[in-house]
Amino acid sequence: MKAVTANRLSDGAVIYLGEDGLLVDRFEQARLFNADEAENALTRLLERKTTIASAYLIDAEESGPTGREALRETIRKSGPTVRSDLGKQAEALDERV
Repeated sequence: MKAVTANRLSDGAVIYLGEDGLLVDRFEQARLFNADEAENALTRLLERKTTIASAYLIDAEESGPTGREALRETIRKSGPTVRSDLGKQAEALDERV
C-alpha cells in the first residue's frame, strides 16, 4: 500500500492526502492506495493549485509507514526527535495523561 505525503508551505507541517482528496494532518487520516491508484492520486494532487511542497509517495500500511524509509517517515509523522514536549508526540503525551 502507498500514501501520499507532502509539507504545508505555511508552517512546514507534514500532511497527507486523505479521503475525498482532502489534505489531513494525521497519518491515521491518510488514505491508503494500491500502487496504480497512488500514482494517479499523486498526479492529481500535483496538478492542483495548493499550498504544499514536495509531495511524494511512501510505502505504508494502516499501522504506519513501512519499507526502507519507515524510520524517516515515522519521525516526520510524529514530529521533532529532540524534545518530546514539541510536535505531534507532545499531543500524544497529553492524550495519555
